[in-house]
Amino acid sequence: TEDEQLSDIAWSLFSHRGKLIRPALVILSSGFHPAAAGQVTALAAAVEMLHTATLVHDDLIDSASLRRGAPTLNSQWNHSIAVLIGDYLFSRAAALAAETGNIRVVNIFSQTLTIICDGELRQHFNREQLPYSVDDYYRRIFAKTAALFAAATEAGAILSNAPQSEIQALRDYGHNVGLAFQIVDDVLDLVGDEDKMGKPAGSDLRQRIITLPMLYFLSQGSDPTVIRRVIDEGHRDTASVQAAINAIRASGAIEAALAEARRFSQYAQEALQTLPVNQNRQILSDLADFIIKRDY
Repeated sequence: TEDEQLSDIAWSLFSHRGKLIRPALVILSSGFHPAAAGQVTALAAAVEMLHTATLVHDDLIDSASLRRGAPTLNSQWNHSIAVLIGDYLFSRAAALAAETGNIRVVNIFSQTLTIICDGELRQHFNREQLPYSVDDYYRRIFAKTAALFAAATEAGAILSNAPQSEIQALRDYGHNVGLAFQIVDDVLDLVGDEDKMGKPAGSDLRQRIITLPMLYFLSQGSDPTVIRRVIDEGHRDTASVQAAINAIRASGAIEAALAEARRFSQYAQEALQTLPVNQNRQILSDLADFIIKRDY
């Protein structure tokens, strides 16, 4: 953009970058057959820009003050600016996806954006509702995370003109890695180091978002009072949130959720077995391991 102020804001967002897993998935998935580097780069950038746009809007909706240890856009500017910056990033992401010149990739990109927005709306409408099923949880984290992971790997494979069986295998890999990634994220929200995470522990509880460890805690016959006090009664003070976190940690629910993440990681690795053996396949396998062992 030629607007200096907008450039400064965008730079501040991308200078505090995350792990860049989503664009890496595009690049790695395109590496099993020859692909045009310009198309792959455009799609990788589009995927990361789309992800960043969703974070801008998420932070605004949740009134979050920190993201990756840095002040959020909405904590530095008014809400109107945050909304418009998020919208601008969405539009730039779409333009970058269109630069691939591949109508199938553009369709996947647009469908994924619809899934993400639909998931955010459902989460907002259903927040605070108990009982909340595991199926509901998986529908939510597919929309929140796994859909974009799956789109990245599927579209990357398409750009390399891979056969349909390999495209499907890579989509399956992305889908399962995305589910594992989000489950671990939800676990780390309860047990992770705040300095590494760049946000306070128990953020999901404070926002009344019910995650897999909470569901396992409730399904084990544990006293739901500590969670309901935060979710239903709105006691989001530090003491109430910490009491809920301590109860979940002591219940075995964390271990059960991590076991589920490992199961999805294994599914992802199994999907790779039908792909040509090369360095990209090994990196994708290693990535599936990293995702469940990470601490941030």
